[in-house]
Amino acid sequence: MTQVQTQRLSSGDRDLARKLFVMMAAVFDEEHKPLTDSYLHRLLSKPDFWAIAAFRGVDIIGGLTAHTLPMTRMDSSEIFIYDIAVREDHRRQGVGRKLVTALRESADASGIHDIFVPADNDDKHALDFYRALGGAASAVTFFTFTDRER
Repeated sequence: MTQVQTQRLSSGDRDLARKLFVMMAAVFDEEHKPLTDSYLHRLLSKPDFWAIAAFRGVDIIGGLTAHTLPMTRMDSSEIFIYDIAVREDHRRQGVGRKLVTALRESADASGIHDIFVPADNDDKHALDFYRALGGAASAVTFFTFTDRER
């Protein structure tokens, strides 16, 4: 079986990003709309946005998106993992671990040492996965505010 490779996507990787984001939406069974080249270019040009794709050969089999958040209590930043997805036919093969490791290594090289990720309390697989990576759970509740007119 071919090795899994990871790559942080940048502004020149619009086609790969488009494929990655469609794959992630499919994994989460979420509705999605096509992203324009200009939107993808702006998004991927932001140094505080992380899109890391996992490949087996030329196939995108997983991915991670994250955002760098500047702190106000000290001169530092933290990274918030927004989404991590692995195609069902590649789960339990270390792909998710490889994605998180790639983010942690790149973040560390950038001087960012704190990364956090939310997980639904009823998502036992996600909770077990993050614990297996050495993550420590924090008791926190997220609140979501949405535009009522959408």
